[in-house]
Amino acid sequence: MSVRVERDKATGVAVVTLDRERRHNAIDLATADELSTVWREFRFAEDVRAVVLTGAGTAAFCTGIDRGVDVPQPGSPYSADDPLIAIGPKAGDLWKPVVAAVNGMACGGAFYLLGEAEFLIASETATFFDPHTAYGMVSAYEAVYMAQRMPFGEAARMSLMGTAERLSARRAHEIGLVSELTAPDGLLPAALRAAETLAGFPTEAVQGTVRALWSAKQAALQQALAQAPALIALGNLAPERQAELFAGRRGAPEPRVR
Repeated sequence: MSVRVERDKATGVAVVTLDRERRHNAIDLATADELSTVWREFRFAEDVRAVVLTGAGTAAFCTGIDRGVDVPQPGSPYSADDPLIAIGPKAGDLWKPVVAAVNGMACGGAFYLLGEAEFLIASETATFFDPHTAYGMVSAYEAVYMAQRMPFGEAARMSLMGTAERLSARRAHEIGLVSELTAPDGLLPAALRAAETLAGFPTEAVQGTVRALWSAKQAALQQALAQAPALIALGNLAPERQAELFAGRRGAPEPRVR
């Protein structure tokens, strides 16, 4: 299992940990399936009233899709299979609150998860970036999710600058992407404190509030995401060329952290 779930029945909080530390918690097809299953199961779990989502280790929260994954695509230009499309809690129809505890790198496909969390708490060592453009790929879903959580100019800069820059936890806190900064060893305790507070309130009211908050932006979100498959099909380089660019990343200059 690459997703570890720990439940505390006394507090009503479940901790969901991406458990592929040696792969920087990148998501393969099995992990994507496990995440989708976990969110849908939580809808029926009366002992789970709030969730903390984090990654194993300190190097990375999640680095998106595992580059070693082969995702067969249909031959039609009108359809595409995105293995990350259903990994978020909202995609699984879960309206219990999810607090993301971000440790280390969060990049690329990690934004499918962060985009569907209620709020983010981050270690002071966390960094955020979106490598798509550097590897000849369109940042569509990721850019849309981040444009809903960050000032437009900041979302545009992160989405366009690729691997050249990383957004520091401090800057992410300044612009409102992150709601709280902690020392590395204080990250999980801080996320648990918030989740335990939420789990201690009547869950119907909490879930209704989560649903109300999301309704404020859901129409625009769905319209924007509907454009993503066509933009990706039009703008992505061929997989072979993407792989060449990815293989050459070790010769690239160190990213600027701001």
